[in-house]
Amino acid sequence: MIERPWNPKPSKRGVIIALCLVLVIAAGVGYLGNKEAVRNFLDQYNGNEYSGSGSQTIDFHVYKGDTGVEIAKALVAQDVTKDYETTLRHIFSANPTFFPGTYRMPTQISSDKAIQILVDPTQVVVNRVLVQEGLRLSVTFKKLSNATGISVSNFESAAKNISSFDLPKEAPSLEGYLFPATYDFQPDLTAKQILSLMVERTKEQLRNDGVAQKDWHKTLTLASVIQMEARLPQDFYKVSRTFKNRLAIGMHLQSDATVSYGVQGSTVSTSSADRANNNGYNTYLYAGLPVGPIAGSGAQAIDAALHPAEGKWLYFCTINLKTGETVFSETYADHQKAVALWREWMKQNPGWND
Repeated sequence: MIERPWNPKPSKRGVIIALCLVLVIAAGVGYLGNKEAVRNFLDQYNGNEYSGSGSQTIDFHVYKGDTGVEIAKALVAQDVTKDYETTLRHIFSANPTFFPGTYRMPTQISSDKAIQILVDPTQVVVNRVLVQEGLRLSVTFKKLSNATGISVSNFESAAKNISSFDLPKEAPSLEGYLFPATYDFQPDLTAKQILSLMVERTKEQLRNDGVAQKDWHKTLTLASVIQMEARLPQDFYKVSRTFKNRLAIGMHLQSDATVSYGVQGSTVSTSSADRANNNGYNTYLYAGLPVGPIAGSGAQAIDAALHPAEGKWLYFCTINLKTGETVFSETYADHQKAVALWREWMKQNPGWND
């Protein structure tokens, strides 16, 4: 028999088997070294976790002060995750920071996926609405209704209980007390809660501006008239001074904006009949400020009411309704010249609705 010499080079098959063993051992060591991976595997194996991309979509609420325990219970109760202890363990392991809000998420998903959604700010569900400066209460209610799905009548009903909003005793309504801004409302808020948030935003603005609480109503009332009468940002402070000069000498404000509000008109321009109407907003008939605000005032209008420009003006007239160009006058004679310019502009622009 002829003996074959020993060949230290292993066979091809042996190499493959050896490599496979090494890979299996390495993978096993790495896998066993990751306790979370092992737990995740066991959770799936024991049926404690959902697999897949989820089922129907729900709105999940995280409330202020909610703990991981409460969130884990709620996730299981709403069938987002499957097992309470498993979900809670994943929350403790991830140690996330949860923020109050409403999150849109699928049901029947893994604990890790649920946590990822709850820490993602893009998943927060809100009703966003822009409330512009100068809107009346009735228009604001319509905008809020369109954004939230809550009926206008619900907002009107909530607004009737004035005492529940802790307003100054002089306030005849919520008019002027809903601060113009962009709001993100949680979808579970009621009409009363939404209005309360907006009122509080107004109070916050007044406090930040250093307005004493006893002066809130007077400040908002004047600011609302400025808001509706001033056409250009730079004129807010001059309009404020004009009105303050009139108030100082007991001269009627003669604001068409207040008259229009008093007769529920839709334009700033008024008729002789409007100006003769007997109501608390008619500043042609009565001296001083109207009985309350006539619209929502922005931060600039409030600032103008508090910090008027320096000047001796007693009159102003917008001579170009398209550009907002306004002439301020100290004498009635000069004011009449400005009025003539406005009338000429109106002739050249027939049908313009002011």
